Amino acid sequence: MKLQDIRVLVMRVGGTNCDAETQRAFQALGVQAETRHLNELIKQRNLLDYHALVFPGGFSYGDYVRSGAIFARMLSAKLGGELRAFIDQGRPILGICNGFQILVEEGLLPGFDGVSGYPEVSLANNIPQGFKCEWVYLKNLNRGKCVFTSKIPQGKVLRMPIAHGEGRFLLPKEKEEQLLQKLVDEDMVVLRYCNKNGSDADGKYPANPNGSFHDIAGICNREGNIFGLMPHPERAFYWWQQPDWTAQQFMPQFADGKLIFESILEHLTKKL
Repeated sequence: MKLQDIRVLVMRVGGTNCDAETQRAFQALGVQAETRHLNELIKQRNLLDYHALVFPGGFSYGDYVRSGAIFARMLSAKLGGELRAFIDQGRPILGICNGFQILVEEGLLPGFDGVSGYPEVSLANNIPQGFKCEWVYLKNLNRGKCVFTSKIPQGKVLRMPIAHGEGRFLLPKEKEEQLLQKLVDEDMVVLRYCNKNGSDADGKYPANPNGSFHDIAGICNREGNIFGLMPHPERAFYWWQQPDWTAQQFMPQFADGKLIFESILEHLTKKL
């Protein structure tokens, strides 16, 4: 399939605030990207008209109860059949920040044994506490399963911004080491927070900005077509979005976030 024929859906509800940047990133790469409210999809039942689905960042429904929880329950109750068909067909789904929280609440990530229907992990309040809005370094640890990082060499250090108050990735304490080993063995760990030189953050602030277990910043499912990450690639797409662009004599036209979008589109052009 040609790029211009690919259709990407960016789904929003009240409180979503990163949909425009996400749509623009896809459109800049030559595909059809639309932002639509969940209520439109519920009425029209045309989710399967799209080749990829994105849950962008923000504070869906004010993040009442837990971040992403209400959006996830709405999806299950009102669009569950269409979403399950989308997943069964192996179509890619991306969750950024609040979108990652939604995928976790919906049971789509990590999906140790497929879609669980309940949260298998959690994204808890940051430690140190408080909303964190800053640029961080990330290392791509994926060995090739995640279709959203196929254009990023393993071990490459990336720089992207975060903006969240509940991004601390946690596994159930009683199964922590067992489930971590499963994530590693199944190549489901994608991005980890790190220092500028790529060395491990070792859970230490500020390299690990939220206290995430094992410095995990992003994971994929077993099939590699569902990906959630706390950093914002859409805010690290153009060179001028970077915080130090005025101090640099030379800077590439695009920033590291572009690689995420390019990877999934390359996957779709080959698959469709």
